[in-house]
Amino acid sequence: METKDILEDAFGRIRGLVYRVTDGLTPADLTYRPDADANSIGWLIWHLTRIQDHHVSDLAGRSQVWSEDGWPARFDLDPDPENVGFGHSSAEVAAVRPETPELLQEYHEVVHARTLEYLAGINPAELDRIVDTRWDPHVSAGVRLVSIIGDGLQHIGQAAYVRGLLERLD
Repeated sequence: METKDILEDAFGRIRGLVYRVTDGLTPADLTYRPDADANSIGWLIWHLTRIQDHHVSDLAGRSQVWSEDGWPARFDLDPDPENVGFGHSSAEVAAVRPETPELLQEYHEVVHARTLEYLAGINPAELDRIVDTRWDPHVSAGVRLVSIIGDGLQHIGQAAYVRGLLERLD
């Protein structure tokens, strides 16, 4: 098995879980917060997709999906390409109000396709390329990809947990 196959599988698992966690949810379900300051399912899925879009686009040296095809308007959010949800206040979390699960799924699908395009050309030299010197040790493209996967898996797990809490209320 090649490294790119492992990475494609990991990102594919996140993609599949995005569908599994969001399928059949209403707008109210997507914005349900178990606590006034908790993250909603909609915010968690939006955030993990924004992180993947932002970071993989940076690695690939291309514009973000977010900046193309009117995604900010579709989410009724600021078009700032740096807004990925880091440090969001409770009010900012509440502002992420996807109208349907399909909106989250569609955005994630396009980001996933772009991720696969990048991974198709991955090789050992690219994985070793230093992309961030602010850390010690410096961050390589390979380490950044693992970080994106780890973040995505954490947030999809959190979204699944919130969905489970929501389902217990019924």
